[in-house]
Amino acid sequence: MTDSGDWFRWDGERLILSVRVQPRSSKAGLEDVREGRLRVRLNAPPVDGAANKALIELLADAFGVPRSRVELLSGESGREKRVAIDAPRILPPPLPPR
Repeated sequence: MTDSGDWFRWDGERLILSVRVQPRSSKAGLEDVREGRLRVRLNAPPVDGAANKALIELLADAFGVPRSRVELLSGESGREKRVAIDAPRILPPPLPPR
């Protein structure tokens, strides 16, 4: 993958993201890209899947899709995760236009 593609790639209409989450953050949202991963801050703690659920909700809102179109591919129990978003309607910064 190239530098811009280190943290995202397209698979047809499906967007695959590499993210690093920061749970228990005072402010939730998409941050910048560091070390080949999109940084995402979450208010939820990393307990009983709460952070994963918060990540899916945040990404669904940011990309304009229902939660059912956001899938956690890997990293269920870690901070570094891969997530798929089916046919995103919005491409929020720092994603370039398609």
